[in-house]
Amino acid sequence: MAQIKDEKQYKAMMARLDELFFTTDENTPADDPRLLELDMLSALVEEYEQEHFPIELPSLTETMNARLQENHWTQKEMASLLGMTAARLNAILSGKSTPTFEQARTISARLKIDPAIVLA
Repeated sequence: MAQIKDEKQYKAMMARLDELFFTTDENTPADDPRLLELDMLSALVEEYEQEHFPIELPSLTETMNARLQENHWTQKEMASLLGMTAARLNAILSGKSTPTFEQARTISARLKIDPAIVLA
């Protein structure tokens, strides 16, 4: 399969993707050459971006703090949900401490956080 070799090619592909994106929509037939080209270029760009611009997983503290904000919880409420003291939770949220294996399992299950993030 072809691949993008450098940033100049990447930028050219991105410009072409922009053009194709605005000339197709959900009513475009699946066999339309523009849609086929869009699919192929998208795959090439995705492969290049994964290699050159990898997206790292967020940290556990970032993710847990996001859950606090999303759910409008206090640290005390989250600690209660997780079955730990507020002080222990505070140490984890501040990055001063890491959860035990059992706490990590509870955090992952109850906060619906990917285990890869919890165990990183």
